[in-house]
Amino acid sequence: MNIILTEYFIESLGKIVDFIAKGSEARADKFADDVFAAIQSATFMPKKHRKNEFLGDENARDIIFKGYVITFCIKENELEVLEIFKENLPSFY
Repeated sequence: MNIILTEYFIESLGKIVDFIAKGSEARADKFADDVFAAIQSATFMPKKHRKNEFLGDENARDIIFKGYVITFCIKENELEVLEIFKENLPSFY
């Protein structure tokens, strides 16, 4: 299964990593690596993750990761990663 990262996701992850890097570059790098590992693991059984309550699509799912929500959509042979956020709702909701 291919992983597609949207522009929203890349921008949001970049802001989070930049914020963490202010305290520790090593923690920021580890966080980014762990996010990508969580996304990669979702390709095995993507429907095991909770349904996204806002998008109203059976194939829209959420990975809960260290207090963050990583929203993705299951497509034919792709996992499209839409956004990562914490308390605030992302702009596409």
